[in-house]
Amino acid sequence: MTDEKSPIPNNHKRIVFCDFDGTITVEETFVAMLKHFAPELSSQLMPEMYARRLSLRSGVRQLLESIPSECYGEIVEFSRGKLMRPGLVELLDFLDAQRVDFVIVSGGLRIMVEAVMGDLTERAIALYAVELDATGPCLQVNAEFEGDTELVSKVRVMGLHPASEQVAIGDSLTDFNMAGQASSVFARDRLADYLDEQQKPYTKWDNFFDVLENLSQKWN
Repeated sequence: MTDEKSPIPNNHKRIVFCDFDGTITVEETFVAMLKHFAPELSSQLMPEMYARRLSLRSGVRQLLESIPSECYGEIVEFSRGKLMRPGLVELLDFLDAQRVDFVIVSGGLRIMVEAVMGDLTERAIALYAVELDATGPCLQVNAEFEGDTELVSKVRVMGLHPASEQVAIGDSLTDFNMAGQASSVFARDRLADYLDEQQKPYTKWDNFFDVLENLSQKWN
């Protein structure tokens, strides 16, 4: 579930938590995968999850566990070559210079994060995501940090990395609870809409150059 390494001495005053699907990736890769491998169930459950009538924990588990285990390899191949949002490497370079840790926390699949990001995953001090057991007839979910409403409770993950300033970067419903806990939030797409509804402050962003520029101005 996690993959952590010992970083250089870091700035414990600050840490950045970043979603993967639709945030690091240009498109919602995990959602597209679910629609591809579980089309009928996705059409039933996804509107319910987006409307917050069905929890992510329940809906995503149902979808993943409906997929035959023989599709595991196809899921990995489906993920390869997906585009990442511009500016990520530059943001990581900036955070390294500032000695600020970068944590990837995804409500999607670890295998998809690794397939898309490759060696870039090593730039994060930790990766939290859903793991799959493909030994049975259908996929089984292994979610170490399961929460009340999420397969990966991003707030629980944040609690493992205390800092006086916790920055969240996200784009959708899976990032809503994380956004409520963070000191500052970079939001786009559905997440921005949800935060507007709750009248919660955030900074709009389109690519990681926007995040880099904002943090550079604030921290320097």
